[in-house]
Amino acid sequence: MSSAAAVDVVPVLCGERWQTLDAARTTDVYNPSTGQVIARTPLATSAETAEVVETAAAALPSWSETPVVERARVMFRYRMLMEQHFEELTALVTREHGKTLAEARAEVNRGVEMVEFAAGIPSLLMGDALPNIAPGVDAEVVKHPVGVCVGITPYNFPNMVPLWMFPVAITCGNTFVLKPSEKVPLSAVRLGELLLEAGLPPGVFNIVHGDKECVDTLLSHPKVAAVSFVGSTPIAKYIYETGTAHGKRVQSAGGAKNHLIVMPDADMDQTVKQLAASAYGCAGQRCMAGSLTVAVGGAADPVVNGLVDYAGSLRVGPSDGNEDVDMGPVIRDEHRQRVAEYLDIATGEGATVPLDGRRGFAGDGFLLGPSVVDQVKPGMRVAKEEIFGPVLSVARVDSLDDALAMGADCEFGNGAVIFTRSGYAAREFKQHFNAGMIGVNVGVPAPMAWLPFTGWNRSFFGDLHIQGTESIQFYTRQKVTLTRWPQEHESHHDPVWKSGQR
Repeated sequence: MSSAAAVDVVPVLCGERWQTLDAARTTDVYNPSTGQVIARTPLATSAETAEVVETAAAALPSWSETPVVERARVMFRYRMLMEQHFEELTALVTREHGKTLAEARAEVNRGVEMVEFAAGIPSLLMGDALPNIAPGVDAEVVKHPVGVCVGITPYNFPNMVPLWMFPVAITCGNTFVLKPSEKVPLSAVRLGELLLEAGLPPGVFNIVHGDKECVDTLLSHPKVAAVSFVGSTPIAKYIYETGTAHGKRVQSAGGAKNHLIVMPDADMDQTVKQLAASAYGCAGQRCMAGSLTVAVGGAADPVVNGLVDYAGSLRVGPSDGNEDVDMGPVIRDEHRQRVAEYLDIATGEGATVPLDGRRGFAGDGFLLGPSVVDQVKPGMRVAKEEIFGPVLSVARVDSLDDALAMGADCEFGNGAVIFTRSGYAAREFKQHFNAGMIGVNVGVPAPMAWLPFTGWNRSFFGDLHIQGTESIQFYTRQKVTLTRWPQEHESHHDPVWKSGQR
């Protein structure tokens, strides 16, 4: 691996100023395809973090009073710039994360969809009115911004997940502080540059980098009103509990253990391809990745044999600048080792590994091939824990009821899928499976921008989810106004409460 001495320190955005912190602490940013250090992320102090929050707070009064149509026009211009720089944004995701170029394009597309959704917010911010709710009294409900909002985002979607948050937040009239993952800060910086180019006023959008010291400052700062988080379940729980303890509105999305149910009547050829795409897409590093296949009855052997053949043929290699791979590297070498250890854990608990991804790869990239683990039982760690890598476990059960029971015992609740030709089985699954996002013959049931990302159980902490109209509810608060214009001779009695009257 190359030395970090010759690489740039990633800047922070505070108002209109891109600043390079004189940070005592930094962390390396790697290109996962090569293992080389490509940048260093500064870890901001509490004081540096607070300065960014104060900048966002100073910009709030003017921005919140900016007409919503003007705020939306920034998003229209922003979308145009993202389209113009689409391949650049795609290449940046691949360079710092390791996704294949095809996967990176899909990610950026999903981000663009969120900007499109935000551009349509004026019609969704309309209030309600009810004239003459009492004699001579008119009522109205109007949405207002909540204030300074914070986004704390993970490494696995450096472009899309920040775009889940700040386009909606700022178009609703809030100002925003983004704390991206220190592992993948470069996409966030480029998104910020384009946002300023789109005409966003200084201070409305800001970027700070850091670790727990930075995060704790954001969670406790009195001028932060709302916090959005995506990451692992333990951290999601910490963010929610800490943020709410300090009076913040918090939406905190955590990890997952997504079940893929395969019925005996499923189209096995198509099902195997969808299972592989779900489990090995983005090298398994996504909270909607299929992690546990539950094969019902006679589906088990065809599923396992098909997966071994198909996944074993996937081309694994460096993804940066290379279109000829089906799966790229994982984010770090230590993460590769952690994921690979689960194969030993599985065999130690009595499972088998008919496809082992720990084959040798040339170069210094963080490559790990797809693996299949068979004969998995409900109590095994590979059946319960989020692995977050290209490992697909297979459990064998006798009936759909058994598959539903496995889901009921899962602590997570992000997504689940059934592959079947049976309308009855699909309906039972939709009705009863213990997860918030359901797919029927769809490998990754991740909702698009117009729908909420509805994780259940320990996959989500909070009340209002990310994306869709729930995100508008999260980033706004409602004010009810009752108005009366009495004539001089009218009674002084309150027409709403009607004191003493029946």
